[in-house]
Amino acid sequence: MNDSLGQHLQKSLSTIKKARWYRQEQKITDLSGYTITIDGEQLINFASNDYLGLATDIRLKQAVIEATERYGNGSTGSRLLSGHRTLHDDLEGAIASLKQTPKALVFSSGYLANLGTISALVGKKDLILGDEYNHSSLKNGAKLSQAHAVEYQHINCEDLVEQLTKNRANYRHCLIITDSVFSMDGDIAPLPLLLDIAKKFDCWLMVDEAHGTGVMGKHGAGCLEHFQIKSERIIQIGTLSKAVGSLGGYVAGSEVLIDFLRNRCPTWIYTTALSVADTAAALTGVNIIRTEAHRRHNLWTNINFLKKLCSEANLAILPSDSAILCLPLKDAPEALNMSSKLRSHGFYVPAIRPPTVPTSRLRFSLMATHEIRDLQQLVNVIEVQN
Repeated sequence: MNDSLGQHLQKSLSTIKKARWYRQEQKITDLSGYTITIDGEQLINFASNDYLGLATDIRLKQAVIEATERYGNGSTGSRLLSGHRTLHDDLEGAIASLKQTPKALVFSSGYLANLGTISALVGKKDLILGDEYNHSSLKNGAKLSQAHAVEYQHINCEDLVEQLTKNRANYRHCLIITDSVFSMDGDIAPLPLLLDIAKKFDCWLMVDEAHGTGVMGKHGAGCLEHFQIKSERIIQIGTLSKAVGSLGGYVAGSEVLIDFLRNRCPTWIYTTALSVADTAAALTGVNIIRTEAHRRHNLWTNINFLKKLCSEANLAILPSDSAILCLPLKDAPEALNMSSKLRSHGFYVPAIRPPTVPTSRLRFSLMATHEIRDLQQLVNVIEVQN
């Protein structure tokens, strides 16, 4: 009871360190591409969400320069006050075109898009069913909404139906929430089945395409395009900071949905508009995704090749149909040790540990710009160390 704030925090940090859960930033001192430099070491980067290699593309850099020269640096205010620019309209139009929805709305981050949209759509009289492995932003959005939130077992539609059967009749509206590609496992939600369940129980379905956009689907629109499903019940949400190569978030859907969010979504109304530099870069990134399919082809060549190498080396990676491949390990110390050994051989592969995930692992993010020889060397090193 008499602990000072500093003493309390130091005790908590000591517990974190004992569990080998302690984390620190890694300072990157050059371009963050498929190779990076940390503490003077050049490393092959398997930790980036820049799946198509657009974050360092010269065209995005040029778009940033031109936008900054025209509009300046800061957006100066919220979108409803002084922050709205023509670039925001252009980006929202490009996202809607990619997603094949009537409208889209751009946020300052994907996290803000999730928090604000969930809390605007549902409240105390409503029900949320969320996958237990959903991203933190989806879970915190559910808490912020004050709706009754229930988690169903990971990608388990039978458990979802059971939870809905027990709870749905007691609430006004119901929102089912899921990632499309799960960021720490790489597996994909069964979206067609989820949509069927949403229809049966009169629910809305929110799909976070953060790790699907640019990677999945014929045109890179994401997992909804991959499964070829559309419905007015679906709310698409995501980020511009991964395959798009910039920063920001978005919601894509009907005209009435977007108009409603403009008027009722607190994390859009009460925050400064996405900077013109990030907006210009994102617009260029979205247009490249729509027109340069060879980038996705290169990415999927790398994904399939690494999976083949892992199979041949008897490395039991988790099931995945995305650019995220995970190698489960016994515990946090083993994950940290393997990560350190890989780094000593020129590979940057951070250890992912609890509480971020239930079990420790190495997480490999594939990029279109990785070379085949990088993948071969990576597996060779793991085989020797394993």
